[in-house]
Amino acid sequence: MLQKLSSLSPFWRRRPRRIGLALSGGGVRGLAHIGVLKVLEEAGIPVHAVAGTSAGGLIGALYAAGISPQRMEEEALRMASPRRLLPFLNRALPFRGILSAQKVTEYLESFLDDLTFDQLRIPLAVVAVDLNSGQKVVLNEGRVVDAVRATTALPGLLSPVQREGQLLVDGGLLDNLPADVVRRMGAERVVAVDISTDETSLLSLTEELRRRPFVPDSLAEMADVLWRSLAVMMRDVNRWSLEEARPDLLIRPAIPAGVTVLTGLTRAAEVIAAGEDAARAALPRLKELL
Repeated sequence: MLQKLSSLSPFWRRRPRRIGLALSGGGVRGLAHIGVLKVLEEAGIPVHAVAGTSAGGLIGALYAAGISPQRMEEEALRMASPRRLLPFLNRALPFRGILSAQKVTEYLESFLDDLTFDQLRIPLAVVAVDLNSGQKVVLNEGRVVDAVRATTALPGLLSPVQREGQLLVDGGLLDNLPADVVRRMGAERVVAVDISTDETSLLSLTEELRRRPFVPDSLAEMADVLWRSLAVMMRDVNRWSLEEARPDLLIRPAIPAGVTVLTGLTRAAEVIAAGEDAARAALPRLKELL
């Protein structure tokens, strides 16, 4: 009799566990997050909370605001042409980043408008680092655009964000895969998506810089040392974060060779597809977690 009631009445079924999604930073490689989200939606997997860093913070914010993965994919493919990026280049002094902070903010506002965190359809947190204190900062209140600007402020690429005595930059410096953050948001099962830079992509970035006729060899060498140093630090931070948070499922899309933090935007379709492939492979395990 109990078996019959259990099959007929949802009241007797176990409540699905709350799924939290942690999305790592990785620049252009972060487009793989779109592919992961596409598969989750197609499979009817609910996401109850999102935490993201850098590119993961951007994609997570768009999703939490109700922008579909399909719409994100359309925009990523539209922006895949290098000429689309020309208007975003910084031509003003003082020069604090390759990209114009004003142009980037206006672009983000075209999608997120003046939305605040409490207006989002899914709870969201994004991670930044305060250069003044040297501490990780979890942003989960106020204007979403301002938080996304902070978490994507990669030194040298985009100027820092000043906020209440803080000088905020890309959160990847201290927590590139915020599984710990989404766990504290109440997630009972944490799915972490790691698209962080690897050694191969670092070499590709250096080679790409050296091929550019307007980039001096000395600048390419300096960038090589800088990016390798950051990668060593971020790998160690990632390892610590994973050991601390112990995500229930770790998805690592196989990003195409040559796609780095800054290069490979023209291959947006391939990067998104890599996210889809990895998520589909993980679906059986993900359904078990529910």
